[in-house]
Amino acid sequence: MHEIAYKGTSYRTYGELPSIGSRAPDVSLVNTELQDVTLANFGSQRKVFNIFPSIDTLVCAKSVIVFNKLAESHDDMAMLMVSYDLPFAHRRFHEQHSLENVVGLSAIRHAGFGQNYGVQIMEGPLAGMFSRAIVVADENNTIVHNEQIPDFDNEPDYIDACRALGIKVDPADLEV
Repeated sequence: MHEIAYKGTSYRTYGELPSIGSRAPDVSLVNTELQDVTLANFGSQRKVFNIFPSIDTLVCAKSVIVFNKLAESHDDMAMLMVSYDLPFAHRRFHEQHSLENVVGLSAIRHAGFGQNYGVQIMEGPLAGMFSRAIVVADENNTIVHNEQIPDFDNEPDYIDACRALGIKVDPADLEV
């Protein structure tokens, strides 16, 4: 269990992020076309799970835009943006920002993602939603990086997430 801060108060999450070296727990999420997807849908692509509470918050929105930029020249990578937002919210955001390199995924239809990935908030005003976290898996779905962001106002470490996949990041790509 992790403690995360929201507006100066700490709240607990359920369990732990998948550990480095372990196999990524399978997922069942809903894409913007209202289709169920699992890890198998992304085949042997490397995967970056950007997990967050809501696409409609500034830090979450920025992280989706930055990961979209970072994925521009990496067809072997699936950038998976996961929240409890409705698929319609993900689609709206993707269209508003002309995003083509990230996949918006909603946990709205399938219970278990938040617990399996250790990101479900257990208490407080955001209970049931996801904490901000990054989980990176290689082409074999082995976890190579994880980061639980301790405060809702903080962004993920984009450079470390990409470094885990051998990708060098130009700091200019982090600007939006």
